[in-house]
Amino acid sequence: MALTVDHDRLEHARADADRALGDLLARVRDLPAGATAEPSALPGWSRGHVLAHVANVAAALARQAEHAARGLTIEPYDGGAAGRAAGIEAASSRSVDEHVAALTAVRARLVDAWPPPGDAGWAAPVAYRDGVVAGVLLAWWREVRIHAVDALVGMTDDSWDAALCAHLQDFLAVRLPDGGPPPQIEGSAAHVAAWLAGREPSGPVVARRGGGVVALPELGPWPSAQR
Repeated sequence: MALTVDHDRLEHARADADRALGDLLARVRDLPAGATAEPSALPGWSRGHVLAHVANVAAALARQAEHAARGLTIEPYDGGAAGRAAGIEAASSRSVDEHVAALTAVRARLVDAWPPPGDAGWAAPVAYRDGVVAGVLLAWWREVRIHAVDALVGMTDDSWDAALCAHLQDFLAVRLPDGGPPPQIEGSAAHVAAWLAGREPSGPVVARRGGGVVALPELGPWPSAQR
């Protein structure tokens, strides 16, 4: 899938994603021993599962950019969806220090993996969503910002800036139901984006039709092309 490369947005996304990971790392460092076994915001996942996923998806997306720079494509995860799930489970029991080490290492790897600002490498093809490197960075931006909230370490959707909220609302709009006029969704940009992402917003989101409050529509699945 072709993607128009907006270099200004990419530089913002790169900086904001790194800032999010840095904030997450600082908060994880302060966790007491055993805190990674506590529940996260995601059903069935501990905080350790979320942190493992952040590290693993960062590595999966970094290798998309690394291979693209050599004119190659590779699937994000060895073993596909099963390999992804096994990797998360295996890393979920890491200690706080081990999670910090893994996140620190992959943060440095990402810095090295991304092309320079304005470089033609952003348009290089990748296996992820049959897209280009620019789309990989945008995916990482979504992943790190959303899952940093899921980890329940004190980061909320109120940390999401206007650019991210606009991107999330555009990317996730396909989850809204088809057929008939949709209700008007009201709430802050961040809270609406969090709701579209299937999360519990930190502030109110309401649906209105004909001036009256109605139930929020049931969302469809996450945009397809999981790889």
